[in-house]
Amino acid sequence: MAIKVKKIERKKMPFLERIYICYIIAGMARTFKHFIRNLLNTKNIEFLEYPEQKPEDITPRYRGLHRLTKNESGELKCVACDMCATACPAKCIYIEACEVEGSKEKAPKVFNIDLLECVFCGLCVEACPKDAIRMDSGIFTKVGGSREDFISDINELSSRKRGDF
Repeated sequence: MAIKVKKIERKKMPFLERIYICYIIAGMARTFKHFIRNLLNTKNIEFLEYPEQKPEDITPRYRGLHRLTKNESGELKCVACDMCATACPAKCIYIEACEVEGSKEKAPKVFNIDLLECVFCGLCVEACPKDAIRMDSGIFTKVGGSREDFISDINELSSRKRGDF
């Protein structure tokens, strides 16, 4: 018993619709209309004088810059298991482990995050079994003059507090 397949008839688009000229012109007209309106009446333009004024409408679910958490005794919770670096799709986390004296556990000797490569996806936070890394610092910008300024090391990551601005 053969199944009969019915061919779907497709409506062919006209040439002007296929090259999207009408849509490009409509988009440019709208952009030009907003440009002229803002050029003639500058009092209605909304702007923020950053960094003097901070944005107030940041959602509480926003992922800020990374921070390393500490336990009750003030030591890092991180045991250098390398799970966050493994889960990171951008491969921007570098960890070098060392052994803690008088214990079988490891601790990070070097913990660097390259913020220029980070996509702020939060997979490092989800992968951490010790809840040692979080993205709840509230810091939404970082300014630097060179590439090295955007590499957060272990000292910078551990000194950040929750909700820092």
